[in-house]
Amino acid sequence: MIASDELPSRLLPRVRDIAEEAGRLAMRFFHPERSTSARIWSKAGGSPVTEADVAVDTYLKVHLSQLLPEAGWLSEETTDDRRRLERDLVWIVDPIDGTRAFLGGNRDWSVAIGLLVAGRPVLGIVNAPAHETLYEATAGRGAFRNGSRMAVSARHDLDTASVAGPVPFVDRLARRYPALTRAPRIPSLALRIARVAEGAVDVGLVSSNARDWDIAAADMILSEAGGALFDLDGLPIGYNRLEPVHPEMMASPSQLQHGLIDAIRA
Repeated sequence: MIASDELPSRLLPRVRDIAEEAGRLAMRFFHPERSTSARIWSKAGGSPVTEADVAVDTYLKVHLSQLLPEAGWLSEETTDDRRRLERDLVWIVDPIDGTRAFLGGNRDWSVAIGLLVAGRPVLGIVNAPAHETLYEATAGRGAFRNGSRMAVSARHDLDTASVAGPVPFVDRLARRYPALTRAPRIPSLALRIARVAEGAVDVGLVSSNARDWDIAAADMILSEAGGALFDLDGLPIGYNRLEPVHPEMMASPSQLQHGLIDAIRA
């Protein structure tokens, strides 16, 4: 039996292989700057889903469950099995985060895989195969981009910080910091947070109603890179609840957290 603190690092190489194969599977249906070749239909509520989402989800469910049979499961494309609430270990998966981007040939989508222990992320992988970029982290071991250690921005002020997120949310921050830099839109929430983790963007904003599968993997990566994902009260994010839905959130280097909270409340 592997000790719980050793489990994430022991699993990581195999989970990385699974994430990379899932990315290759998705890429069969992806065409840069063109519409996907995958069949498309609408879920309840009108959001799109493709045969690529389903194929990747099925692949991940089979292989991650084989890797850790005792773990619960929560995925955007799988009917929720609430037995996960009784499990100490839970996989949190988004087979294609940023489906609308994927549909239209925008490269900013990702495959996100997170593992929780006692409700907290301990392993996270965000694979952006259209960019040939894979972000990964395990608790206490640092965060990496394509095998190289990475860290959040060293910025200590918000005056001209680069900010990615929904326009109305950015506008609220800009009332306090009108000279901030508006980063290009990043449709995948997992990828948006991962880019804060690598320092490519200073701040990532997330609208309300994000789900666990959008953020859990990237939250782990950001934390190990020296950043934090938090709600507007500055509280960390809770996972594997009955309803895995979240309020507005912000992702940033730890040193910017208090300034962001003050600015958004102003």
